[in-house]
Amino acid sequence: MAKKEKNNKEFKKKLLHKYRLVVLNEDTFEERYAIKLNRLNVFVLTALSAILLIGFTTILIAYTPLREYIPGYSSTALKKKATTLTYKADSLQQQLLINDRYYASIRKVLTGDVAEVNFNRDSIIEVAQNEDIEDVFPNKQDSLLREKADKEDKYNLFDSETEGSSFVLFPPLSGTISEGYNLEEKHYAVDVVVPENTPVKATTDGTVIFSEWTVSTGYVVILEHPNELISIYKHNASITKKQGDLVKAGEVIAMSGNTGDLSTGPHLHFELWSKGYPINPTNFIDFQ
Repeated sequence: MAKKEKNNKEFKKKLLHKYRLVVLNEDTFEERYAIKLNRLNVFVLTALSAILLIGFTTILIAYTPLREYIPGYSSTALKKKATTLTYKADSLQQQLLINDRYYASIRKVLTGDVAEVNFNRDSIIEVAQNEDIEDVFPNKQDSLLREKADKEDKYNLFDSETEGSSFVLFPPLSGTISEGYNLEEKHYAVDVVVPENTPVKATTDGTVIFSEWTVSTGYVVILEHPNELISIYKHNASITKKQGDLVKAGEVIAMSGNTGDLSTGPHLHFELWSKGYPINPTNFIDFQ
């Protein structure tokens, strides 16, 4: 017990033992500065300095933009921006999937890679009636519009559109059918023989989704119409519309010709597709 007390006294003595820190001039050995220290003062001063340094660093990180440069920390603005970009990326991914399906459907239309499905007149009428579409087939008003279209120079049938002709399929041109629609031979179109550079008109209102040159079928125009209807015009001599253009029924979209490796003379190769399947255009359009 006495030994332990002796050791404690010696430890306290060492802590409180005074030292003198002197700063001298190296050349003259003149005393410039002196301070009295002991081990306890040095320990307390060091501890306080460390605490102040830690506190200052914490405040600097917590309340200044410097925290953004430390791994694991980010500002609210950055988090919000990252969340927004994540949602946008997900939306773009969904849109890409939709576009891929859409282009796959268009590719089938161009290549004719479809299953044989028979469409009849009654089924198309039933779909049109279910969607509240009137006048799918030519009526008296349609006949008047046809007669007027033959006389108009601009081939625009809707300058004085009448109520009740909201959805009518008009012939893209008039001529003799050299080859008809044939599912067995995979000829999903009608070939209409006409003189070269005969105006080719849109069969109904729609949007140009394809307007380019192809090796096998020459200048091709594809229109997308309401109710998932697509019309295709091939072997044209020239095209008057570009992709993305909105067209009216009866508006000139191309000039007939004899272009493409598969063409055997001046004619129009016309296809009509409903919901991804070919249908016989002569069931709805009179080309004579």
